[in-house]
Amino acid sequence: MSLLNGVRVVEMGLWVAGPSAGGILADWGADVVKLELPSGDPMRNIYGVLSGSTESRCPPFDLHNRGKRSVAIDVNNEEGNALAQQLIAGADIFITNMRPQYLQRAGLHHEQMLAANRKLIYGILTGYGLDGPDKDAPGYDVASFSSRGGVCGRATPPGGTPPTLPGGMGDNVTAIALVAGLLGALWSRERTGLGQLVSTSLLRTGIFCVSMEMSARLALGRVASAPSRTRPQNPLMNSYCAADDKWIWLIGVEASRHWQSIVNGLGVPELFDDEHFATTRERRRNSTALVEIFDAIFATRSRDEWAEVFCEHDIWWAPVNSFEDLLTDEQVEAAGAFVSMPTMAGDGSTQMSIASPVDFGGQPVAAPSAPPTVGSDTEKVLGELGLDIAELTRLRAAGVIN
Repeated sequence: MSLLNGVRVVEMGLWVAGPSAGGILADWGADVVKLELPSGDPMRNIYGVLSGSTESRCPPFDLHNRGKRSVAIDVNNEEGNALAQQLIAGADIFITNMRPQYLQRAGLHHEQMLAANRKLIYGILTGYGLDGPDKDAPGYDVASFSSRGGVCGRATPPGGTPPTLPGGMGDNVTAIALVAGLLGALWSRERTGLGQLVSTSLLRTGIFCVSMEMSARLALGRVASAPSRTRPQNPLMNSYCAADDKWIWLIGVEASRHWQSIVNGLGVPELFDDEHFATTRERRRNSTALVEIFDAIFATRSRDEWAEVFCEHDIWWAPVNSFEDLLTDEQVEAAGAFVSMPTMAGDGSTQMSIASPVDFGGQPVAAPSAPPTVGSDTEKVLGELGLDIAELTRLRAAGVIN
């Protein structure tokens, strides 16, 4: 039996964040019905749109929508809207990342849906939250999470420019936060019999992700300057480039504790007698000079050669992996980061994809099934609501369903 066997989820989501939350629940065994317009989630065709090509595949869509059933209904049509409301009212969990103003206009706002089903858990993921002047502003993760949430600002070195973070990173982190909230509400319903609203936002999650520094600002009224590789607070907790142009992160987080092993490993015992680096405070004060010394040393060997040195001297470190490195990293494979899944083609072909980042020892999750085509399950799901073939045929002819 799957972990969430028997839990019915209706997801009306677009792009990444909402579908990612629904996708995790689908991976864990929930019956997730993806409610789409007849034209489908625009993420399905994003690669072709961005490149101006005929590319029809979209691996990120497949990742976040595998194992779901697709129902294509025009919720902007009166009949279609009534069907959508009926579908949602019969679910345990509803997930959406549509803007609040649209949900209000479509009659799918949380107050309306919770009134129709007191046991419903209504999960909404927005850019900026449900209140405030910008609650209906567009909220892609580069805007709400990375930019306005302070993540890019914190990652910008002094005098530098804001970095472009990986696409979908904020979406996926926020999706995980929503899933946690939904499961908390599901547990609460077991005790009270009542569902509730569960909401999160890219903005709030972004701020939470920089909470180490932001909490210091709130409590102490100050925060350390943004990180700089050439002038770090702790040169032992910094990145360095090896001779083969592969990067290394030293993890000397406890500077006084790790100083001796790092100096011995790098083969520069003379640094022990240099007053500029005698203490943690002095190493911080003279960090630029120490980074220059380390840069020159690290440039003399390949990363694999340094790995042997680090092992010999018990130096804490990690490789800065490229995507190609991830595919050959033995620890990544052992951690179960990748899974094989059927393609949407339905011809028995498979593709490699990314596993959801949680395992369950007591009830291992099943292998993922294929992502659905638009409306592939419309007849079956609406048949579960009691619609017969004649009615389905009429609705399809009228363009209400696909």
